[in-house]
Amino acid sequence: MVAASQTPQTLAHLRRARDLMDRDYAEPLDVPTMATKALMSPAHFSREFKAAYGETPYSYLMTRRIERAMALLRNGMSVTDACTAVGATSLGSFSSTFTEIVGETPSSYRARPHEAAEAMPLCVAKILTRPARYA
Repeated sequence: MVAASQTPQTLAHLRRARDLMDRDYAEPLDVPTMATKALMSPAHFSREFKAAYGETPYSYLMTRRIERAMALLRNGMSVTDACTAVGATSLGSFSSTFTEIVGETPSSYRARPHEAAEAMPLCVAKILTRPARYA
């Protein structure tokens, strides 16, 4: 879903920002910080990121945070601790976003069995349990 105007250099800069989000998802990241990593202005970065990846930088970051929270909840961590561990600052916003992306509340996700994910190799489980936003 790469826009025709995006050069390989632009895409490399966007990947640096995306890698920052993947690596430092629990840190307090904002669009200006991510844009600096991509060597772009915040508005230009947001437009280019959405054109390249199909979602806004904030949406991508929140999806990564929810993905990490799902793994923590499967391992028995409390919802509040998972919320804090992934860098969310509001339990209410975290729960709302989690429910929107996963389709169930963090508490109900934590409470149900996850034997299938535990039985597969970690690399396969990461792919199959990865949350996805649907428009």
